[in-house]
Amino acid sequence: MKKIVLAACLAVSFAAPSAWAQSAPAVSAETTAAVKDLLDAMHYRDTMRQTIGQMQKNMPAIMLQGTAASINNNKTMTDAQKTEAMAKANRDIPKATAAVDAIFNDPGLMDDLVAEFIPLYARHFSTAELRQMAAFYRTPTGSKMIKLMPQIAGESMQVSQKVMGPRLNAAIEKVVKAK
Repeated sequence: MKKIVLAACLAVSFAAPSAWAQSAPAVSAETTAAVKDLLDAMHYRDTMRQTIGQMQKNMPAIMLQGTAASINNNKTMTDAQKTEAMAKANRDIPKATAAVDAIFNDPGLMDDLVAEFIPLYARHFSTAELRQMAAFYRTPTGSKMIKLMPQIAGESMQVSQKVMGPRLNAAIEKVVKAK
């Protein structure tokens, strides 16, 4: 089952970028500058660092919670197998977290994201709209929104896990039982 999910994830991750790359028209220098100005007004780099920090802080607990629910709800496992599976999860989750942390802490990550955001924003907003949004984010309300966004994102992730976790675990259990 894990191999199927991994293969599907890899297929999507490799197929999607090529589809995006084929449809990305050239972005004018003026629009590129407007996107960069917007990201600057949004304090994008700082906000992303804070958001990533929140994700890194919550990730081990979320991974452990999901894994524990999946293991404990698995009716085909004996108690001894569940104990061993939890011990393995407790050993593997820190390794997985460290691997993800290495990606998040890559010094070139932000530049790579900005480079990808330029055509994304250009596809959805005109240069004038980008400038208007940048102006908004420089207002007191826009600044407050930017300041609170990492905290809200972290809290939203916890709420999403709380609401979606049991549903996802039930769906996974249903698929596993159908095997």
